[in-house]
Amino acid sequence: MRIVSMSGSPRENVGKKDAKALRRADRVPCVMYGKGEQRMFSVPQVEFQRILFNPEPCFVDINMNGQAYRAMLKDIEFHPVTEIVYHADFYELSDDKPIVMSIPVHTTGTSVGVMKGGKLAYKQKRLNVKALPANMPSEILIDITNLDVAQRCKVQDIATENYEILNPKSSEVVVINSTRAAATATTEEEAAE
Repeated sequence: MRIVSMSGSPRENVGKKDAKALRRADRVPCVMYGKGEQRMFSVPQVEFQRILFNPEPCFVDINMNGQAYRAMLKDIEFHPVTEIVYHADFYELSDDKPIVMSIPVHTTGTSVGVMKGGKLAYKQKRLNVKALPANMPSEILIDITNLDVAQRCKVQDIATENYEILNPKSSEVVVINSTRAAATATTEEEAAE
């Protein structure tokens, strides 16, 4: 799992006036919860770019007053017009408490159906995964080598190690759709037999 570092400054005052002053100074008001008490802090606006503009999931190391906290981004609010980060919620991670994250799906191999002219389609590009932080995968790999035209891979077909996929077991993840080229190749194979 990718880890991004951020430097946070504790907030002395909490309220609308303080939050507006932080935003004018290009800082984002944040809150972290999960272990014990809530921690209110602020982070420079530019530090969110490494989290928001990268499709890979990540954990965040927040450095505050010389102490590091491992967390995950739980919720984020954007300004409705300018789309800058308005507020962020972080969840502090614990080694023995499972978490839920949205993890991207990637495929490996070349499908038999694609070789015949079929087209690979993603029905779900991300899956919800529940696991301990140490076991959280950075991606879910699906081997599509044996998928033929009109065949699909469902959540129940994915082998999982040390984590659980929370999406319905019968939901499709990838499918090899039939195309004209695939239909023509199938017809030619049947004629040859």
